[in-house]
Amino acid sequence: MSHHTPPRQLPDADVGPDPDATATDGTRDESGTDVQTGAPASSEAGERAKEAAGDEARGATGVGPAVPHPADGEPTGPHPAADDDEPTVRQPATDELTGEQPGDAEPAGPQPAAAEEPTVPQPADDDPTGTQTPDAEPTGPQPAADEATPEAADGHPVDPASPDKAGPAADAASAVRPGWFGWRRRHPRAARAVRVGTTVLAGALVVTILILPNRLDWMSVRAFFRLPVEAVFLSAVLLVLPARARRVTAGFLGVLLGLSAILKCLDMGFRQTLARPFDLVFDWVLLSDGADWVKDSFGRSGEVLAVVGVIVLVIAALALSVLAMTRLANVLARHRAGAVRATLVLGVAWVVCFTMGAQTGGVTIATKGYAQYLSNRVQYVRDGLGDADVYKKQMAVDAFAKTPSDQLLTGLRGKDVMLTFIESYGRVAIDDPAMGPEVDATLKEGDARLKAAGFSARSGWLKSPVTGAGSWLAHSTFLSGTWVKNQQRYRSLTTSKRATLTSYFQKTGAWRTVGIVPGVRLAWPEGKYFGLDHIYDSTHLGYQGPYFSWTPVPDQFSLESFQKLEHGKKNRDPIMAEIILASSHNPWSPIAHTIDWKDLGDGKVFYKIKKEGTNPTEVWKSSKRVRTEYRKAIQYSLDSLTQWVQRYGDDDTVLVFLGDHQPVPTVTGGSTSKDVPVTIVARDPKVLDRVSDWGWTDGLKPAADAPEWAMNKFRDRFMTAYGPNPGDPAATTSH
Repeated sequence: MSHHTPPRQLPDADVGPDPDATATDGTRDESGTDVQTGAPASSEAGERAKEAAGDEARGATGVGPAVPHPADGEPTGPHPAADDDEPTVRQPATDELTGEQPGDAEPAGPQPAAAEEPTVPQPADDDPTGTQTPDAEPTGPQPAADEATPEAADGHPVDPASPDKAGPAADAASAVRPGWFGWRRRHPRAARAVRVGTTVLAGALVVTILILPNRLDWMSVRAFFRLPVEAVFLSAVLLVLPARARRVTAGFLGVLLGLSAILKCLDMGFRQTLARPFDLVFDWVLLSDGADWVKDSFGRSGEVLAVVGVIVLVIAALALSVLAMTRLANVLARHRAGAVRATLVLGVAWVVCFTMGAQTGGVTIATKGYAQYLSNRVQYVRDGLGDADVYKKQMAVDAFAKTPSDQLLTGLRGKDVMLTFIESYGRVAIDDPAMGPEVDATLKEGDARLKAAGFSARSGWLKSPVTGAGSWLAHSTFLSGTWVKNQQRYRSLTTSKRATLTSYFQKTGAWRTVGIVPGVRLAWPEGKYFGLDHIYDSTHLGYQGPYFSWTPVPDQFSLESFQKLEHGKKNRDPIMAEIILASSHNPWSPIAHTIDWKDLGDGKVFYKIKKEGTNPTEVWKSSKRVRTEYRKAIQYSLDSLTQWVQRYGDDDTVLVFLGDHQPVPTVTGGSTSKDVPVTIVARDPKVLDRVSDWGWTDGLKPAADAPEWAMNKFRDRFMTAYGPNPGDPAATTSH
């Protein structure tokens, strides 16, 4: 090889020679004669040229050594040996950072005209097969193949100085399989449709989270055809930020939107069960209680599936929100001019619609609901954090704290007092047109039953601090005389020295105080705070039968156990008992029914009764069936209680029974009332005479216009009514 021959350009490793082309390097005419040398293009020389080209490609990709082509103008005979005196000029590798070749300096000796330098034709960019197509002959020198500007999988140019450029081997791989393992190159139209569809879905997800209500009863098709001002604001923010800040902001906003979506879903769930939104300060403990409820209602497998499902949904919500915001931020950056115009148009449209109060189907088009939602949640948290100090001041006020023990509850000395809660016994059971007639019939039967046994009753209404669930909050409100509306207040109360109605009974020394709490299955340290000398939980009532969904012990058996364990004993002290009847606890399926009290035994008889009951998974598919089962559960609890009084009550029996809260909104039908019935039953007329000025209704059913008190007011009024009067006994009376 002559030292005057310029270095031969190596073809791009990404491009292979076209076997169908009539010329391999553009230097031969149609007859096969070399244009410059006039030598015939022998088949042997052609084969050697093809082999040389293949060797060059393998050398570029690291497969084998690079063998140079014969210089233009030289015969096409055999190549000289590698150790020939004439050194072979090799094409230097492209610099990985600058894209320039170290050997770009002029070689020694005269150079031929640029037009004489052969070029290697490149394949068309849109040819997915990588084969060559005839191109027009370039008119000037072409850059080396490695100097061509690479493109990313999405078609955008990539800086050759980028550290992501891995050299010729990576270029070859990307040409073979660009994006999604080559699918995008093979199906460009489908790939574009996927990109556009993904962007549309990302935008739809973000807008949906912004305008999604946090209440199921606010859901409607029209609610999703609104223009949120927050979307316009976020678009403007992302457009003005530089690249790095834009990426960070998009990720942060994605997390915020994901958390907002999760919180709105929690609000929906809590409104369906507690008729209030999720409390970010106090309600986290209720999540574990919810898992326990699922386990008790649908089994261990149901609990596991529910927990796993919730975890998956939380992760998916966060991940999708972040990906959606990042996607939209990138689209805005690539199409900045159009995005700016669209943002301005939407901003003006929002201002016009908001100013004019434009609506469609009663729904305001221009909304700022998401900002208001966040503002309300922040205020809710602030109020919750400051509530502890407010409640401590309320607990410190107790009208009976300094009353001597011998002057407490003197009007009930010698009586057996039963403070009984019927789970979920709310006003809806009496007032609802669909349930009221059936429950009214049960109450009338109970009245007749009690009157036959010589008992009378007075009834009114109490307003509970909770609805749907949270029984312990209602119980502690009733007993402590303070408004216990959240878990933080409950913890503050049960760790304080605030006296309860039950502890005042204990303080007198005139009663043995016991608790019948079949819903308790674990340690209950709060029991000591409530002033109970002995507690009978679900494991200490002697029950050997099945659970009825959440309910560990049927009400009839709980009352019979109280009779055997405490009330039926001879030569005992008067009893003050806190009794919780749990058969009417959600989900009300299956439920027990009353049987002959002599047949209760150890409770195994209830296995047959449970098999005859309904399946909760089937019941909860229909709100009508849920309401029906709820009504039956309330009837069962009322029947069990009035039958017990008829069977075991005497002249010294005083029964106070009430509901703890309204049932879930599925049953109440969206009612906002928190009223529950409360009734006092006694055979001794003097007991009811003490409350004659309360204005309560005769019988077990309170009238619609009967007095309605806040539940926390009952304790002080009860203790006042049964406080010292002339002639009251001042000492304990034993049976």
